[in-house]
Amino acid sequence: MVPILDEHTLEFVSRSPDQTRRLGARLGALLQGGDVICLEGMLGSGKTCLAQGIGRGWGIGRTLISPSFVLVREYKRPQDGVRLYHIDLYRISDATEAWGLGLGEFVGAEDAVCVIEWAERARPLVPTEHLWIRLGFADRTQRALHFVAQGEHHTALLREFRRVAFGA
Repeated sequence: MVPILDEHTLEFVSRSPDQTRRLGARLGALLQGGDVICLEGMLGSGKTCLAQGIGRGWGIGRTLISPSFVLVREYKRPQDGVRLYHIDLYRISDATEAWGLGLGEFVGAEDAVCVIEWAERARPLVPTEHLWIRLGFADRTQRALHFVAQGEHHTALLREFRRVAFGA
């Protein structure tokens, strides 16, 4: 079934990892404290590529490294003190385990931007306001990205991202 696209949704096909990173950079440049970006998709679907782009656009001066083994990596932006938390929930089994890690202390906080890979493993942790991005395989090299904004703030974020990325 093909989703109906409206102001809360956007679909895009990325033709390469570099294009996925560039798309992420455009999104990252728009993020502010309190934003929660949830990434869902199979291994190799491009979640980390997108997160790397988000980090670059947000202002991290080095390449984001996947936090698969440490679960969370924190980056601070010197000009405003806002922190970006890159969270990878691949190694957890459920939301209870995520809560036990203390993620509830900063996910959705006003001074934090959170990018959560494998977010579907801890849905109860995700605040009502968020941007959910499902990544999938369009073919061997292309990735389909499906964005869904929840809440007024993240709908406005998606609208601005659509304008900046696609001029629409």
